[in-house]
Amino acid sequence: MMKIGDFARIGQVSVVTLRHYDDYDLLKPVRIDTSTGYRYYSVSQLPRLNRILALKDLGFSLEQIKLVLNEPLTLDQLRGMLIIKQAQLQQHVAEEQARLKRITARLRQIELENSMSQYDVVVKTVPATMVVSRRFTVPTNEEVPDYLGPAYQEVWGHVKTQKGTVSGTNFTIWHQSPEVVTNEVVEAVVPISNTIPGTDRIDVYELPETLVASAVHDGDFNEFTQAHFAILSWMEANGYEPVGGYREIYIKHNADDYSDSTTEVQFPVKKSDQ
Repeated sequence: MMKIGDFARIGQVSVVTLRHYDDYDLLKPVRIDTSTGYRYYSVSQLPRLNRILALKDLGFSLEQIKLVLNEPLTLDQLRGMLIIKQAQLQQHVAEEQARLKRITARLRQIELENSMSQYDVVVKTVPATMVVSRRFTVPTNEEVPDYLGPAYQEVWGHVKTQKGTVSGTNFTIWHQSPEVVTNEVVEAVVPISNTIPGTDRIDVYELPETLVASAVHDGDFNEFTQAHFAILSWMEANGYEPVGGYREIYIKHNADDYSDSTTEVQFPVKKSDQ
């Protein structure tokens, strides 16, 4: 038998680690001196310590290691645990590679523009949402206010009449790319938390859960469309492509002062290699 310090030195771990393994019932000392409290270990325990360290190196938690060592696992069960851990690590590597690609793209952007971009683009999942919508076609982009304002009045009127419960900020869905400026198909949308009936002009449906690339414009509302092209540029640099109509969420909108507005732009996306 040897004292804990000597065993720790041979096993190349700290005394604190051995005490932690003792508390976890992973590696108990062969004897504890009742008068001094000293822990004593045996050379025969080194293979178990090495197995603990090997499993820890593979990414297993101490709880999982205890299950492997203390329970009579079959070979198939151990193989299954390793396969799951392999899949988790592969996912982690893929996420880190994607993060590295985003960093590389941001560095390239800074080098080209010699400044930080006004917009930070993030990818997030928007939950499924029940919405009330008025869909219409705008002949030219200059006419958007003439069509969008009345469409929202109609939607809000329907929500009020049918006792709908508004659950968020109203937004628009544009069913073509931002470069299109004629015959634009648009939806004026109000999210609700309850289901109400629609009409031949008003649709009520659930927008599905959606992965989006998002950027927020804070400032002059007349300039918020810059966020569209910032997101599209980011997607191209980071291996994403748009899928479906993009959204404009009017978080803060003051018709009397366009300089004081906050608008979020969301493009539904998928990875380009999917």
